[in-house]
Formats: sequence, structure tokens, C-alpha cells
Amino acid sequence: MRKANRLLTGALFGVLLLLVGFSGRAVAQDQVVRATLANGLRVIIVVDRLAPVASVQVNYLVGSNETPAGFPGTAHALEHMMFRGSPGLSADQLATIMAALGGASNADTQQTVTQYFVTTPVEELEAALRVEAIRMAGLLATEELWIKERGAIEQEVARDLSEPMYVFHTRLLARAFAGTPFATDALGDKPSFDQTTGAMLKKFHDEWYGPNNAILFIVGDVAPQPTLRMVRQLFGAIAKRPLPSRPTGTLLPLKPAQLDMETDLPYGLAVAAYRLPGYESADYAAGRILGDVLDSQRARLYDLVTEGAALSAGFSTEERAPATLGYVAASYAKGGDGAALVKRLQAIIEGYRRHGVPAELVQAAKAQEIAAAQFAKNSTEGLAFAWAQAVAVEGRHSPEEDIAAIRRVSVTDVNRVARACLRNGSAITAVLTPRAAGAPVSAGAARGKEAFAPKEVKPVALPGWAQGLATLKVPAPPPAPHEFRLPNGLRLLVLPSQVSPTVSLYGEVRNRPAIQEPAGKEGVASLLAALFSYGTTSLDRLAYQKAVDDIAANVTAGTTFSLQTLTSHFDRGVALLADNLLHPALPPQAFSVVQREAAAALAGERQSPEYQARHALLKALFPSGDPAVREATPESIAALRLDDVKAYHQQVFRPDLTTIVVIGRITPQEAHRVIGRYFGVWQASGPPPDLDLPAVPFSPPSAHLVPDLGRVQDRVVLAQSGEVTRSSADYYPLQVGMHVLSGGFYATRFFRDLREETGLVYTVEGALEAGPHRSVLSVAYGCDPANVGKARALIERDLRAMQEEEVTPDELRQAKTLLLRQIPLSQASVEEVAAQYLALVRDKLPLDEMQRAARRIVDITAGEVKAAFARGIRPAELVQVTQGPPPQGE
Repeated sequence: MRKANRLLTGALFGVLLLLVGFSGRAVAQDQVVRATLANGLRVIIVVDRLAPVASVQVNYLVGSNETPAGFPGTAHALEHMMFRGSPGLSADQLATIMAALGGASNADTQQTVTQYFVTTPVEELEAALRVEAIRMAGLLATEELWIKERGAIEQEVARDLSEPMYVFHTRLLARAFAGTPFATDALGDKPSFDQTTGAMLKKFHDEWYGPNNAILFIVGDVAPQPTLRMVRQLFGAIAKRPLPSRPTGTLLPLKPAQLDMETDLPYGLAVAAYRLPGYESADYAAGRILGDVLDSQRARLYDLVTEGAALSAGFSTEERAPATLGYVAASYAKGGDGAALVKRLQAIIEGYRRHGVPAELVQAAKAQEIAAAQFAKNSTEGLAFAWAQAVAVEGRHSPEEDIAAIRRVSVTDVNRVARACLRNGSAITAVLTPRAAGAPVSAGAARGKEAFAPKEVKPVALPGWAQGLATLKVPAPPPAPHEFRLPNGLRLLVLPSQVSPTVSLYGEVRNRPAIQEPAGKEGVASLLAALFSYGTTSLDRLAYQKAVDDIAANVTAGTTFSLQTLTSHFDRGVALLADNLLHPALPPQAFSVVQREAAAALAGERQSPEYQARHALLKALFPSGDPAVREATPESIAALRLDDVKAYHQQVFRPDLTTIVVIGRITPQEAHRVIGRYFGVWQASGPPPDLDLPAVPFSPPSAHLVPDLGRVQDRVVLAQSGEVTRSSADYYPLQVGMHVLSGGFYATRFFRDLREETGLVYTVEGALEAGPHRSVLSVAYGCDPANVGKARALIERDLRAMQEEEVTPDELRQAKTLLLRQIPLSQASVEEVAAQYLALVRDKLPLDEMQRAARRIVDITAGEVKAAFARGIRPAELVQVTQGPPPQGE
């Protein structure tokens, strides 16, 4: 649940200009309503007509900064306990309700806020608000509940401490924010959790979770005034509470430090970090633009990539109130000189500090930030987060306040901040050096230990106000896209939307390198993908990037491609995208650099634990010679020639295998005209290839250990290849069964058995992915080495139970509800809508498949689920791949 940090390198979204402040009565302007209740709860309602959904966020103005001395994870622990129940709402009831709302709920703890968020079909908004009102009013937090949850949160600690970038990040925070509470992140540690009690957590809730210390955001397809009346009714009786004093600190001067460390990353990393203005500074906007300029692909840092000196390079920022942590990072292949790369990074930064940044890059960064505020309206949940970030985290009146400040930024402002802040004499530097993993070890067929969680599934009686959530109904169909087929076979889907003055385009060329790469040419697809950023035959890399910056667009090219642009620039944006896709420059000098970088990077990657684990899993799941186990080697990449890349582009990029989805403020006819103008000349030769992977038998049981010296927790994947296909009659019964097992937090069996009852894991996720001729079942979890077998035993037991016993009526109804509610939720983001249509085309399914699926799901019986699991799953024959320390006692 907790997010240790959020990299905020892009815009803080939203642009509704609001001129009125908080008061005791509701005030509205355009599509926003604000109010402050008598108990101090601040309410902001933002109307968003993108989809029939609503996103609810409660932001409590308390985080890890306010935790008691010696207990740095208290706020994080309380966040966990908010899912363990409140007076009048048990943990099981809460989980069942959240699953019935669609399962799109979570929380995160930051240093100054703790956020609880859920996105739900708009007709269920009242239920979501009732849950938050009940949780605000009180908390159970008994010692028994805390002891159970403590195991899960300590597994989260172990997971993060197993990630080298998290460990590095904590060290960087401690140096950059020395003297303030911001020097420690929100995670917490095992020793303090062992000393924490349920009573302590309840006290923290009573002190800090009052309505007068919270802001409620509701964003979506709502009627503002009736929604506000609902909020008053549900939250108005909660009493305000006196707030404790907040800790203070004095930011100490930044001192130079070197934070070198070894990691299990497949590449090295060179870092130089600086301190920029924070939220509280009048120069915050100028610092943000400075970061954008340095991160531009037209800036000097990115030249390190095109020159072959780094695999990647860029500038990132993490904003806090007293200061922003800004750092330049460049990755390099294993065996490279990280210390020398740090010096090159610092030399580039010093050049900008002394001589200033290019004025045209400042103007481009400002235009990108302003456009990004419009793009943010294309996601209901994204818009809610934008408002929460601006108001609850930064203390602004609205997201527009940041945008207005950005409009005022001048080149002089940016250069002044650069001179003051980009000082190498006080920079924090680091070199993260990759180390090799041990070779995978075959462990025979793994066995689970005794399963000790309760097996009985008890029915959950919902409160009266939530009874209606159990009703199964097929969601209303979304607006159908306008469909066109160009003469060259390209398929175009258009969905007009008025939520923002933008147009988003997402496309895909159906391809499969494992089948299409010629023998001996493995890796050619990855080289082609890397070369798209080098421009077109008519515009070199810098000229192409400038043309994109001139219209403040976001463009990506490859077999999957996209364009986000203001409506007024759609024609130009499509012209640039089509030019890049159909006429990539593929310059010889760039090819040599990319080839050398790719071969070196792959050589390092093949020694990493991540690669070893992935490779072991594929080899165990699929027979020798299967396309899925084909892979590039440093040698195969080194043997490639530029003509191989050109031939592969000609072979793979075909209009008759391409689908484009356009969504935004544009008519279908105009979208058709523009796409036809720039993509209509594209032609393919010969018949299209068969890209479907062949059928495979059930994979035999096996177990593999990948040693990983950097992990304290084992990462485990259980998997099985099988014969179920996407068109199989068993596909939807299996999906219903998988949602009995996973996807609904404590309301589903895996989470209940492995986390709620036993605390063995922090997360456990199950999935079934199926194609035209094969499928893969997978279950992934992380736990202490001593508990790997115990967790597997519970998973096996739950899978066997699906085969041996019919699921209960409540479980069946809940799984169906979870799946059905996810259909309207998938409309709450333009990108998600496009991805769904592209997936349907890729799987050769009709565009109304989700509606057909909904009708099928409603009719599925418990007997069908049981029979499908009996035919399609073999719990005793799973492949197990464990990455980390050796599981103990196995």
C-alpha cells in the first residue's frame, strides 16, 4: 500500500482555475464545488464526464513526519490497520464491499499525508463514502488484529529492503534532508514494529484522523450539490479533534557525500544529487522547469546516450516542502567506469550552471507542463491525484496555481536557480556497481509444508446499506467506437470525448519477435526499437525532437506507439508520428552506438538475478525449441548489420497488422481524414505472417533457486503452462475462479490465507493469461525464506479446493461482481480504453467482447468453475522459481 516516494518529474495535473477559498458554505465555479463542514472537513468535488465512475480520495494531513520518536513506521502501520476494520464494519465486510466496488482501492503513506483512494462505478459512490466516514470515525486496532497485520507489514519492509534502489533512496534522503523529518521515509522498520501495540495505533488515529485534519476529494461523473449533501449527511456528525503539535526541523546545509554500493541490478548507475527549491519556495516553479530542461532529450545529458557513454541518462526530482531533491543519473553496462561517468555528469551540470540553459528549452518545458495539465484530465483517478497533490501535499488552492506559476517563469529565473543550486562542491554522488548472481540451482520438485490457515470460508453478512452491492447486473455498454478500414488494411477506431481539448492516439503493429526474427538475427527487434528515437529520413534526432516540442506533444514510436497532443496540433502530431514510424532515419553512426550499448547491456543483464529467474521460468514452462525460449545473446547482437535492421523494419511494419485508436476532442471524420493522409500511403508486400504461438503440453513440476545476495526476502513465482485457450469454454469460468482466489484483497482466498490469517506475505497475486493456443497460470508472492514452503502449501491447498468443492454462493457472487464492476472502471482512463481495444484486436476478439463476457459471467455456475479447475489446473505439478536466499528447511 505505502509508496516510499513518488518521482514527480512531470506536471502536477489539472487546470480548473478557482478563485474562491475555503469557507463554511459551499462555493462553486465551473465544474468544481468546495465546502468546509462545521467539523472542519474540507471537501472538493470536481466534475469529470470521462466515464460513469467516481474517484474518492481522503487525504489525512499526517504522515511519517508526525510519528513518535523511535517509531518511524507508525503512520504506515496505521494505514495498514485501516483495512482491519472499524466499529460497525469488520475487515471481512470492508474487503467484501471494496471487492464489490470493483477492487480499485488502496492507500499510501507519505511524509506529510496519508491517502486512501477508491474508484467505483458512480452509482456506488454512497457506499464508498460510507466506508471512509466509518473509518474516519473510529478504528478497531485490537492487539490481536495488529499482531496478524504486523507479519504483513514486516514482509513489506523485507521486500523493500531487498530492492537496491529503495536502499539507495533511503541513504540519499538521509543526506539531502538532514535536520528535518523528511530525512526518513514512511516505511518503518521491524524492530519498531515489534515494539508497536494496537493501543498505540488507535491513539495515533484518534489524534490525527479527525475531520479537521482531512481533505476529501471526489472526482468523477457526479452531480455536485447532491454529492455534497451526501457528504454532509455521512461525515457531518464526526467530531473534530484537537491536533497535536507538529515536529519541526531546520534543514542543514547540504554537504558533499559519496554513497557507493554494490547491487544486483543488471547495470551500473552513476548519480549526482543536488538540492533545488521546495514547495514553500517562490522559486519552486523555476526549479521544476530547470529539472525538465535538464531531462530533455535535446539537452547535453542525453548526448551521453547518443555518444555511447551511457545506456540512459536523465534528471529526476522528488519535491518536498523545504527542498526538492534533484538528481542526474546515468546507467552504464557492467564493467564500465562509474566514477568517470559521475565526473562527466558533473561537468555537464557545471556547464549549465556557469553558462545558463538554452532559452528554447525553457519555453519547451513550460509548454509541456501546461499541456500535461490538460492531458491529466484524460484519467479520472489521475485528475483526483492531481488535486490531492496540489492541495493536500503542496498546500495550493488548486492545481492551476502551479501552472500559473510556471507561466510566469523566465529564463532568468531558471538560470538564477541553476547558479544557486547546481553546485558540485556540495553534491551527493554515488556509484552503484552491479555484481553477478550465482547460477540457478535445480531443487527438484518443490513441496509445500503443512498448511495452517483456516480452510473454512465463512459467509460475510454485509451491513444493510451495502446489501445492494451484491446484486449482479450487466453494466451498460460504453459508447461504441467509430470503425474505419483504410484501403491498405489499417484499422482505425475513433471515440470522440469532450473532457479536455486534447486528442490521444494509441496504436500497435501486431508482431512477435520470437517468431519474426530470422534465425541467427536474435536481438534485431530491440535494436530497431532503440533506433526510432534518432529521427526520420527528413528530420535528424534533434530536429525531430524540436518539432515535437514545438507542439508540446508526447510521441513514442515502435511496434506500440502513441501521441498525446492538443487538438489544434493533431494534424502535425500525426504527421511527425507517421514519419517516424514509416521512415525512421536508422543512421549508421547511431546503429554502431546502439549495437555496442545493447550487446554490453545484455552481457551484464544475463548475469543478474532478475534475468536468471526469468530465464529459469521460461525454460521450465516451455519445451526446447519453443519460440518463447528464443533469446538474443551479446554475440547475436554483435553480429547484426544495419541492413538486418532495415529488412526487419520492412518485414514487420505492415498496415494490415496495425490498429490505431484515437480518443479525444475530434470528430470521427476528421480523425479518419488525418490518419488516411499520413498512413494511407503505407503498403505491405506478401501475405501477413502467422504470429500465434503453438500449443504446448502441461509443464512438468520443477523447482529452481536463483541466489540473490542483495535480497533479504525470497521472491517466488509458481507457474504452469497449459492447454486452455482464450476462446475455450473454460476461460471465463477459470477467470471467475481466479477472482475467488485473488484480486479482492482480504475478500479473496489467497490474501485471506497468506496475509490476513497468517501474515506470511505482503502481497500475493494470481493470474491466468491465455492466447489462441496456450495459457499460463501464475501465482507470485514474497516472504521470508523460512516461510516459502508454508505459503506454497496454502496456495496448493486453495487450488485443490477449487477442484474438489464448489465455491460458496457468496464467493461466486463476489467474484462475478468484482469482474463486472471492473468493466465500467476500465473506461475511467483514455489510455486504458485504448489498451483494451488494442488487446481485443490482438486477441482476434469482437470489440464488444466485454459486454458478451459480462453476460457469460453472470450465468456461470459454481459447478462450471469446479469443472474448469479440474480440467485446466494441476496444483501438484507447478514450476517454482525462487529468487533470493535459499528457502530454509527445504
